[in-house]
Amino acid sequence: MRTALRIALAASAALLTLGVAQAQEKTLRIGSEGAYPPFNNLTADGQLVGFDIDIAKALCNEMKVTCTFVAQDWDGIIPALQAGKFDAIVASMSITPERAEKVDFTNKYYNTPPAIAAPKDSDIKGVTKEDLAGKTIGVQASTTHFNYSTKTYADSTIKPYPTAQEYQLDLANGRVDAVNDDITVIEGWLATPDGACCKLIGAITPDIEIHGPGAGIAVRKGDTALVNQFNKAIDAIRANGKYKEINDKYFKYDVYGGES
Repeated sequence: MRTALRIALAASAALLTLGVAQAQEKTLRIGSEGAYPPFNNLTADGQLVGFDIDIAKALCNEMKVTCTFVAQDWDGIIPALQAGKFDAIVASMSITPERAEKVDFTNKYYNTPPAIAAPKDSDIKGVTKEDLAGKTIGVQASTTHFNYSTKTYADSTIKPYPTAQEYQLDLANGRVDAVNDDITVIEGWLATPDGACCKLIGAITPDIEIHGPGAGIAVRKGDTALVNQFNKAIDAIRANGKYKEINDKYFKYDVYGGES
């Protein structure tokens, strides 16, 4: 009987060890756009890089899971998540009620304001509806910035683009009068040779109903366990200094945006 008991206990211990090992070897597939620098971008050899990607890697390390990354066009990123192409979206996706009907969100992992940019010789003085009346504004489609522009700049022509790079090219070439996007994206572009044409007009006070409380990680509806894992990991990298290390690699200020 003692021998049988020892064999049973040994077998149970082996199964427990195997279960722990399998949990640690779990692979989490992360979807990102790859066309929104400095948050996410594709290298020449097809690798996803940027703030979003480094944050995702740090979170996966904290959660003790292996990350793989999948590049996905923005317009199809939520349907691709729902179809099981990946397990989570880390792509600077603003947390909004409309999106929350389709996916579940973690807490924010950053929150920066939107802004307006225009050519250096532009006569645009500010970011109000009146300042931009009669102007054509370029903005990435299916974003909170597009929704805000459509609602706020009713006296302007709003021109949607598939990616930020495309509206930037049109602004540089005089095909639009101004653009609206996250201030960090705009500032990053203005600091490059391609952005030397243009200037920052100013930041926009976020509209909480449109812009939401910040960018969060999206997972499939009902995956509460994964949301909780991510939230715990976000708190951990904020506390242990890893978040600041990644933040300082890309930005000169804390993009988290306060503790609210």
